[in-house]
Amino acid sequence: MDAGALRRLGEERIDWRFKGMPADAAGMTVAELAAERRNLFDGGFHPPLVVLDAAALEHNLTTMRDWCERRGVLLAPHGKTTMAPQLFARQLEHGAWGITVANFAQLRVARAFGVRRVMVANQLVDPAGLRWVAGEVARDPEFALFCFADSVRGVEIMAAALRGAPRPVDVLVELGAPDGRAGVRDVATAVAVARAVRDADGLRLAGVAGYEGAIAHGATSESLATVDRYLRDLRDLAGRLELPEDAILSAGGSAFFDQVADVFDGTRTVLRSGAYITHDDGFYRDISPLRRAGDTPFRPALHAWAQVTSRPEPDLALLTLGRRDVSFDQGLPEPHTVRHADGTRSPATGSTVTALNDQHAFLRLGSGTTAEVGDWVDCGPSHPCTVFDKWQLLPVVADDTVIDLVRTWF
Repeated sequence: MDAGALRRLGEERIDWRFKGMPADAAGMTVAELAAERRNLFDGGFHPPLVVLDAAALEHNLTTMRDWCERRGVLLAPHGKTTMAPQLFARQLEHGAWGITVANFAQLRVARAFGVRRVMVANQLVDPAGLRWVAGEVARDPEFALFCFADSVRGVEIMAAALRGAPRPVDVLVELGAPDGRAGVRDVATAVAVARAVRDADGLRLAGVAGYEGAIAHGATSESLATVDRYLRDLRDLAGRLELPEDAILSAGGSAFFDQVADVFDGTRTVLRSGAYITHDDGFYRDISPLRRAGDTPFRPALHAWAQVTSRPEPDLALLTLGRRDVSFDQGLPEPHTVRHADGTRSPATGSTVTALNDQHAFLRLGSGTTAEVGDWVDCGPSHPCTVFDKWQLLPVVADDTVIDLVRTWF
């Protein structure tokens, strides 16, 4: 990646745009604030505030790298999870083959920070965006772009915009499933799409891709069997197409990447798992392949700290945490710890977040939980993909000390 572009992130000035940042840090650069090593609770940061745990991040990066090396698969983590170039850099430093994105806007972020190998997990059909891609391919001889195709018409649009580019864009035929998302639904269409790619100037047939997470959402035996069937279909489709020797098969969200490695064994496989870097306290924790297999698990690296703003009922606390701050599409945040006014902590035993409003969380207190107005509560979000987009700047903490700040671009 572009070290200079990453370094310049530290030159951005702190101001009112960045929620949760200390008021007395206004005018400081991000790098200057990080260098002060402020305490999260006594350093002027104000809740709600989502933070990243440095040790958990490193654990997850290392765990996924080691797992991929053992299984002989490549990893192009989905950047849409974090949209944080600093974290892209960490993933690449830990052996990632490339970075995956979902659309032109995300692709432009990746390229602005010098990511050289990018997979767009969609069919690109916007002519203006494709003209920009052609210019980027011409500008940077080290830029390698992979994208999907599931229709002859889509291939025609790409070919028209990319004709004359100095190097071809690699295209993977995408296989879908009935009632699923994008992707061809039958072999005949896949063959036609592959033929259109081979015949197109500016495109190169590079493999087959799909996304198993769209067809199963749990770890029941039925869901796992459905995923296996789909992955076998994807593998078999690759065998029916006239693919080059260096062709890749790509699949694997953060829930079933073990099955991808099992079914694709012996092929050049590129996983696209993205949520592993922070994991979570809900959806992915409950469905993680590492947990199912009894391997070293990922650790939740996202913590949403909020204050108790009201105690209107004996067992109810209202927190300064709402839908504007944390995810709620795949489960509500889980309360873990209460930090009291004197700095001591106690577990939020038996407590549950029962609902979120725009700016409030309803915390029903368990019999063993003590929480007073002004106390801080640590909640673990579920589904990290819809947490990052709510924060432009996230502190990275080690033992309550802010050691870095991560910028997101949504």
